Amino acid sequence: MKRPCTRVKRMCGRYSLLCIDDICGRFRVMDPSIGFRSHFNIAPGSTNPVIVAHEQRVEAVMMQWGLVPHWARDIKSMHRPINARAENLADKPMFSDLLRTKRCLVPASGFFEWKEEWGRRIPFYIHKTNDPVFAFAGLYDIWHNPAGTTLATYTIITTPANSIVAPIHHRMPAILRQEDEIRWVSREALPAEEMHRILSPFPAEGMEAYPVPDLINNTAADDEQVIKPL
Repeated sequence: MKRPCTRVKRMCGRYSLLCIDDICGRFRVMDPSIGFRSHFNIAPGSTNPVIVAHEQRVEAVMMQWGLVPHWARDIKSMHRPINARAENLADKPMFSDLLRTKRCLVPASGFFEWKEEWGRRIPFYIHKTNDPVFAFAGLYDIWHNPAGTTLATYTIITTPANSIVAPIHHRMPAILRQEDEIRWVSREALPAEEMHRILSPFPAEGMEAYPVPDLINNTAADDEQVIKPL
């Protein structure tokens, strides 16, 4: 059984993606070629759909959560960040190049965070009340090993928490406004002012947080019971 995250400097690593009938249409994917069922308890190391742009085409590809930079030599022993802080992306060598050329959308339906209360850690599920699928801002990279195989991986960008999340945790994923999704996933440069606006904390209006069963602590638990209100 996996314990909830205890680090306080980043969001904890769980989210959900509940598939809708036209998820590829939702993200304007031109040539969908993947199948993905709903997952209620997505954990680091799992493989999930990510939306990327290649020249004039936007497509959904499967990637592993936990970034491996293309220049890595020994991926078995290296730290694989599942999160990247929006405030210092440009200052981190692992992220600065990706910020220019490898931005992506991470489809999601909600995320989990844990709150210390009465001597125990209580899991909460946080989601948008009027949008069954939305997008986290992410970065990705492609690693090639000497044998010629590749590994596609991604990380989720985080921001300071809004007023819904702040009582639970001081960080949250960078949820994109729908009108900013195409701009974020494009391969065009983003001025610093626009980057700051796009990666600002998502408004609390229209979001909801509620406690859920400790079942979420078990990475093998992956059904609707993990997002059921406690």
